[in-house]
Amino acid sequence: MDVKYPEIVVPLSDKDDNAFAIIGRVCKALRRGGVAGAEIEAFTAEATSGDYDTVLRTAMRWVGTT
Repeated sequence: MDVKYPEIVVPLSDKDDNAFAIIGRVCKALRRGGVAGAEIEAFTAEATSGDYDTVLRTAMRWVGTT
C-alpha cells in the first residue's frame, strides 16, 4: 500500500478514539505538514464516506501511522 504523505506520521495504535477524533488528528497533522486545504478536504470526504474501518483505512493510505 502506498502512503500519500509518509513523512506525516499520526499515532493511531495508542489511542482508542472515535472516528471524528481520528479524522481531526489526521487533518491537523496534514495542515502542519503544509498540505493544501483542498487535499485535506479530499481526505475528509474519503474518510467520512463509510464506517469506522473506512476512517482507519483512509488514514493509513494518507499518512504514516504508528
